Amino acid sequence: MTSYAAVLWDLDGTIVDTEPLWMAAEHRLAVEHGKIWTDEDAMQLVGNSLIASGEYIRDRLELEMTAEQIVDYLVASLAGSLREHVEWRPGARELITALDAAGVPQALVTMSYTAIAEPIVAQLPFAAVVTGDTVARPKPFPDPYLLAAEKLGVDPARCLAIEDSRTGAASANAAGCDVLAVPHFVTVPEADRRVLVPTLEGLHPDDLGALFGALSG
Repeated sequence: MTSYAAVLWDLDGTIVDTEPLWMAAEHRLAVEHGKIWTDEDAMQLVGNSLIASGEYIRDRLELEMTAEQIVDYLVASLAGSLREHVEWRPGARELITALDAAGVPQALVTMSYTAIAEPIVAQLPFAAVVTGDTVARPKPFPDPYLLAAEKLGVDPARCLAIEDSRTGAASANAAGCDVLAVPHFVTVPEADRRVLVPTLEGLHPDDLGALFGALSG
């Protein structure tokens, strides 16, 4: 089995393919206000905290809504969509299940809010959950991953984080974690203690430490 003390998972784009849902909600909000929202705009938000995204949307679309109201709109839209259907990313659920069977503690570390995380958490064996509405400083600050490691009672330096964005990868590395990056909608730069793979499909717990060699020891 893996020699990591715990595995810490991002949600959006890593476990669940939520980015198309976010983008659809953003487009819908723009249309409702007679504004234009482009795919390029949407890509600017991938990996951001929700409040930062709300501020960007407010400014970009010149809305009278507050950033908090925009976030509430998006969260309600996403939570509703995820209660109806979940589009899993390849290999993610299988790896989570295998890690659980191997006795490896796992946590969800997402900047999405609790209402979005709940439909996913209900289906997966996470021992701890950190959401964007429970931390003062979001990714790329290390706080979310530090909090997750604290909740699990493990040293973050002995944790593996699995991420799909540069913001999330930066957060996990800053917390001292190894990072397995699986880029989806955005590129993730190479860095120390970071390995990039095209997919999680076919990966098993025993493979994780080998990807980083002695770093996981």
